[in-house]
Amino acid sequence: MHGVAAMSDTDRALAKPKAPPAVMISWVALALMTTSSVASLRPAPTMAVYGLAAIFLYLVPAIIFLLPTSLVAAELASGWEGGVYKWVAAGISKPMGFLAVWCQFAMTIFYYPTLLGFVASTLAYVFNPALASNGVWTALVIVVFYWSGVFVSSRGTKGVAGLASGGLIIGTLIPGALLVFLGSVFLAQGNPSAAPMTAANLLPQWAGLASLVLIVNNFLSYSGMEMNAVHVSSLKNPAKEYPKSMFLAMGLVLLIFILPALAISWIVPAEELSLTAGVMQAFDAVFAQFNIQGLTPIIGIMLVAASLGGMLTWLAGPSKGLLLISREEGYLPPFLQKLNENGVQQNLLVVQGLVTTVIALGYALIPNVSSAYWIFSVITTQVYLIMYLLMFVAAIRLRRIDPDHPRGYRAPMLVGLAGVGFSASLAALLVGFIPPSQFGGQNPIVYFLIVAGGALGLGLLVPFLFYKLRKPSWKQPGQSDQPEQPDQSTQPEVTES
Repeated sequence: MHGVAAMSDTDRALAKPKAPPAVMISWVALALMTTSSVASLRPAPTMAVYGLAAIFLYLVPAIIFLLPTSLVAAELASGWEGGVYKWVAAGISKPMGFLAVWCQFAMTIFYYPTLLGFVASTLAYVFNPALASNGVWTALVIVVFYWSGVFVSSRGTKGVAGLASGGLIIGTLIPGALLVFLGSVFLAQGNPSAAPMTAANLLPQWAGLASLVLIVNNFLSYSGMEMNAVHVSSLKNPAKEYPKSMFLAMGLVLLIFILPALAISWIVPAEELSLTAGVMQAFDAVFAQFNIQGLTPIIGIMLVAASLGGMLTWLAGPSKGLLLISREEGYLPPFLQKLNENGVQQNLLVVQGLVTTVIALGYALIPNVSSAYWIFSVITTQVYLIMYLLMFVAAIRLRRIDPDHPRGYRAPMLVGLAGVGFSASLAALLVGFIPPSQFGGQNPIVYFLIVAGGALGLGLLVPFLFYKLRKPSWKQPGQSDQPEQPDQSTQPEVTES
């Protein structure tokens, strides 16, 4: 003991175990990571309907939603570890933190049917293009592929993330660049554009509030920025490099979103465009112009492989964050907290799968596959927007009640940024209950009831019931349901997914 007491401060410092060196990344690398997680060809057909106005419809939400979300989430991530639950719990309250992480999880219940609806229509072009508008085929593909994903995820398969590591290149950049290149050649050969490309068409035609609904869907295209904000602390100079990274990412994302949408509008007339199969329609049409239609199935397989790889990578992510919080605070019943022998929250995935299966039947029951795809996309956006509303409020309150808390990055004009983001999110949430202009023939009351029932029921009512019915015995902090020594690498941890 005496020897320890006599140690000098230098000796003590040398005796301390050294922390592993932090892994630093460049701002360009962060921009590319952000681009790969946000950009996709999937929403292109939705905006191609509007031709040149797609530029406006993508640019507006990028300014009023993408930018505020990126900068505000960066400040929160650099000051409070643990994801959106910890941010909202610290800024507002633990129950609101649970609501935020629940919405982050619940939105995937509607997200996967839309993702797999795109897979079904794309896969149809590999076998029989007529299946792209067949609701039964779409529902079948959703059920089969989703439950296959649950099976793979529940096995605790290592390296699943590798299946999606090349998704940006295989399923987005190569097909997107090819589509834009051949579309440009198509126009250069003197073929007329299916959509007018004049200055008068830069703004979408105004059809009342229904015209604004298209912007709502683009909020979902940009969502997920809070996941990438956790890397802000890995930059050498976050204050200067993070804004540069986000502006570069925003530029790349806009190019990936806008150029393929325009290319589709050049080739496929709006009235013939399917919101789910539009990408393959465009490829099929342009390949026909160059007599290379044999490439259509290959492109379809590339798009499907990238989408399925992404689904497997993210399938268990949001549920892991919800699981850990629920075990600590007792928000979910023990049945939903159990882990299988591989350390995977299988019961939670199975229950999620049952709901997803019911939703998939909507494709078989709703006559128009495009209408079903649109409705489920809107519900996904509505649920996710609840989480963003809570995040913006938490950011403002934390800046006011805990201004001295160490933050690796401080967003400029945070109150104003968060105010813009909150207002845009709230407006998008409200506008989402209005049927879009291209679906004007539908009964608006039925549309409202479906969207409200899905978004408010799953996003607010279900977590409220879980919170009200919780019992002290539901708390299981630090416990594991694995039979022997658990592999720490498989234990659930808070994720930003």
